Amino acid sequence: MGVVRSAVQGAAAGLAATAAMSGVMAAAREEGRVGRLPPKLLTRRFLPGGREYTPRPGENLATAVAHGGFGAAAGAVFGVLTGGRPPRVRTGLAYGLGVWLASYEGWVPWVTVQPPAHRDAPARAAVMAAAHLVYGCALAAVLRRMRRPRLSARTPVSGADEDPRGPDATAQG
Repeated sequence: MGVVRSAVQGAAAGLAATAAMSGVMAAAREEGRVGRLPPKLLTRRFLPGGREYTPRPGENLATAVAHGGFGAAAGAVFGVLTGGRPPRVRTGLAYGLGVWLASYEGWVPWVTVQPPAHRDAPARAAVMAAAHLVYGCALAAVLRRMRRPRLSARTPVSGADEDPRGPDATAQG
């Protein structure tokens, strides 16, 4: 499988995985377990005006597009790294955790949106880690399904040509 095809498959799987991850984050927010979520804070930070605590018109759509784009890009990288092979779920879990660590201990604090995960509110850090584990699991599962070998119409299924009554049934007429 080529690099481009691996990347495209990974991007599609990454988008689906981002939807699953977003469900975890939304549920945690609905239950009051977390306050402001990082994707929205990041979007607010990069919209004109640059303040992560000031709501802006259209920020919900912008957040969804940006988060989906980031998830698709991370999925494309995973798709290439797995070399066109169906990934194991544990590989996806490790990848999701790696994305969380690189983001929440790395570039997210660097752009001053929130503190590093080890200094953040424990509930938010736990929710975000769990959401990234869901992302990794869903990413690997979707990509595995996309890369599953398919039977073609010309490939006979084992035993399809055999008479269900046994090997002697055709000879006896």
